[in-house]
Order: sequence, then structure tokens, then C-alpha cells
Amino acid sequence: MNAKTEKLTQVINHALEEAKAKNIVVLDVAEMTSITDHMMVASGTSSRHLKALANAVISDVKAQGFEVLGIEGEAGAEWILVDMADVILHVMLPETREFYNLEKFWSMPAA
Repeated sequence: MNAKTEKLTQVINHALEEAKAKNIVVLDVAEMTSITDHMMVASGTSSRHLKALANAVISDVKAQGFEVLGIEGEAGAEWILVDMADVILHVMLPETREFYNLEKFWSMPAA
């Protein structure tokens, strides 16, 4: 992980911890996809909590001089994706996270 990506990951992790995210996981996906180097997955307790988590990350990331390229899923708020290029964050309700199981999907070796 390069220094810039490591700093970004630390900022995201700190924001998530401060906003009381659950089960924060960092996945190195650089060898599996060209869209990002790392994915982070975290759970929230409600739709409102997911929005608060995403907003906390966006605020802190921007305050540290990083760019947010896009945000998806705020309307339904069962799963919010925040794209910061080198890191893509997924904040999800526990049942949504369990159903999609991104950690397992992105840990599987390429066929």
C-alpha cells in the first residue's frame, strides 16, 4: 500500500470508528480489479446510522485533502458506496452485508 492510500485508509477508518461503525474490514483488491486498490466494508445499525457513517467519512476525507468521486445508495440506505478512487467504502446494514458477503467475494482467487 502506498503512503497516500495508507493515509486515506487511516482517515476513513478513524471516521468510521468515531461514528461507531461495526466490523470494519479492509480488503486489498489491487490484483483482482483495476477500479480500485482497496475496499473497506463496515456495518451500521440503521439507515440513519449508515448515512451518518458515510457523511462522517466524506467530511473527514475532504478535510484531509482527498477527493470523493461518487456516492451511491443514499436513497435506500441499506448499502451506501463512497468512491475515493484508491479506496471504495461500502457501509451496509448487517443483513445486507451478510447477504452480499463482499469479504468472501473479493477474497476468492481469480478463476
